[in-house]
Amino acid sequence: MPISQSSCTRRLPTSSAKRRAAAPAALTALLILSVLLSLRCGSQSYSLSRLFQALGAGAADPVRQIIVHVRVPRTLSCALSGAALAVAGVLLQAVLNNAMASPNIIGVNAGAGFFALLASSLLPASAAAVPAAAFLGALGAAMLIYLLALRAGLSRTTLVLAGIAVGGMLTAGVSALRLLFPDAAVGSDAFMAGSFSGAAMERLLPALPFIFAGLALALILAPDVNVLCLGEESAAGLGLDVGRTRFLSILASALLAGAAVSFAGLLSFVGLLVPHITRRFAGSDHRRLIPCSALLGAVFVTLCDVLTRVIFSPYEFPAGILISLLGGPFFLSLLMGGKRGRLYD
Repeated sequence: MPISQSSCTRRLPTSSAKRRAAAPAALTALLILSVLLSLRCGSQSYSLSRLFQALGAGAADPVRQIIVHVRVPRTLSCALSGAALAVAGVLLQAVLNNAMASPNIIGVNAGAGFFALLASSLLPASAAAVPAAAFLGALGAAMLIYLLALRAGLSRTTLVLAGIAVGGMLTAGVSALRLLFPDAAVGSDAFMAGSFSGAAMERLLPALPFIFAGLALALILAPDVNVLCLGEESAAGLGLDVGRTRFLSILASALLAGAAVSFAGLLSFVGLLVPHITRRFAGSDHRRLIPCSALLGAVFVTLCDVLTRVIFSPYEFPAGILISLLGGPFFLSLLMGGKRGRLYD
């Protein structure tokens, strides 16, 4: 059954073909700029000349120690989590045919967070278990919400409400784990808020295979997702295996969201904001939309983290708070804007 307010068929304003073609290069330049800002800025800021001097200096240079062991892992964590969550949002909006679908809104992030915290509680010595558990939690939550919405009638509101209900139960499970395993839950406040203050390569490296696999699968599926956006009947008539494409797309989104949550925490609204913004200048062709969303997601999360570091320097607050402040009004505008202000269809 189709969902109203399709993210695939809805006609968003598009730029010229020339501007769409230039989007990847422009976003790459923005990403380089945001990475340099992230490496430079913090409780102590450095000039570009001092930054490059430190990177070429010996291990005894204190600035090099800060850059290599603190800011590089943090910058990579921001960029990779932003890219992963943005692409996960693109896939979910396409295969669920819902403009409001995103990993946090339909409960995928909550599933990943619950299983990630469960793995760190039961297997504290196994760093590799956390991203694997987060992937399983994200996949399980996505499939459960989709099946519940399908059974109840696959409308826009049903999907969102099913996600809220499942996400609420999983969030309650996270709270229970924090009480039952207080030692494993140390630092879970930052995890719940989506903070990069404790970013480390030891947490990031186990998640990299999941992110790269998810991004590769998303790019491979892009042509099939374009066909799926024509509608199930039309796609099937063109020879597309709709069930296989939908399952693999949900699998890729779970890989990406689960991996991101395992080291970045419960970042909200990245998978909602970024795909909608990207469509406005990159178009709806998923062969371009997916890489452009990955680049913009990386830029968006990195710049939000930079802002949370410098606004109240030398203090900082989690980047997830700023992202939620930006994403909440955007979600409400989507929820109410399509039906002349009515909240439900």
